[in-house]
Amino acid sequence: MTKIVADTTSGLPLDLAARLGIPMIPQLVMFGEQTFRDDTELTTTDFLQKLKASSTLPKTAAPPPPLYDPIFEEAVKKGESVIVIAPTAKMSGTVRSAETARADFPGADIRIIDTLTIAGCLGSLVLAAQELAQKGKTADEIEAYVRALIPLSRTYFLVDTLEYLQKGGRIGAAKALLGELLQMKPILQIKAGQAAPYEQERTKKRATGRLIEIACEQAAGSLDAHLCVMHSDAEEEARAICVELGSRLNLQNIPIYLLPPAIVTHAGPKTLAVGFFTAA
Repeated sequence: MTKIVADTTSGLPLDLAARLGIPMIPQLVMFGEQTFRDDTELTTTDFLQKLKASSTLPKTAAPPPPLYDPIFEEAVKKGESVIVIAPTAKMSGTVRSAETARADFPGADIRIIDTLTIAGCLGSLVLAAQELAQKGKTADEIEAYVRALIPLSRTYFLVDTLEYLQKGGRIGAAKALLGELLQMKPILQIKAGQAAPYEQERTKKRATGRLIEIACEQAAGSLDAHLCVMHSDAEEEARAICVELGSRLNLQNIPIYLLPPAIVTHAGPKTLAVGFFTAA
């Protein structure tokens, strides 16, 4: 048996992970002198309230390596392999934390995969890996499947305001002000493990429509698209996107995930996103 390990940057609901038996490692969020685990001490709703009220951005930190120890210890006792499916190391220190923890278990079959993505596509990889593990696939088979999907991953974000990108140093204050005055709505992508600009539209309505078009254009024809929609404090808009995507691509039950705090810190409230895997 292979144990699949995830963390909260995947955006997977904690109750779903618990039902499936997937250990979910938290990220840490710091508002001033206060530090919160984002699995048991800070809900997404609480985080958004604090974020909107804060004059400065909170800080986020990867999970301390000891959080992995009980999971690795149990797997070793059971003779299980472990696959940690981690967010991109270019945006999170989670890979390094897991590697540090692994060093305390020499000889154990503990594999750490840098997926070069985050949020919905990361969650999709976790769920796919768990399904294979439940079917009795070997660690080699599961790892090969996940690694084959990584270069096919696509994630596109629509931010509601440039304010949080500016606060986080992703764009300059002058450009942010100009963008707001011109009502520019940038669409971002995860490219080579990092957030990067993709294109921009003049209104949110046009940008939302373009987000749908991108998903339809790039996910069409993929038998393993694992299409998902993500949002922060924009559930109604996310559901509307799901309906449109389902209609255009003839898909049902497209999952909707809340974006985790580590992403919302930089993207801000009202962010919308789509994630999927293209055809090989």
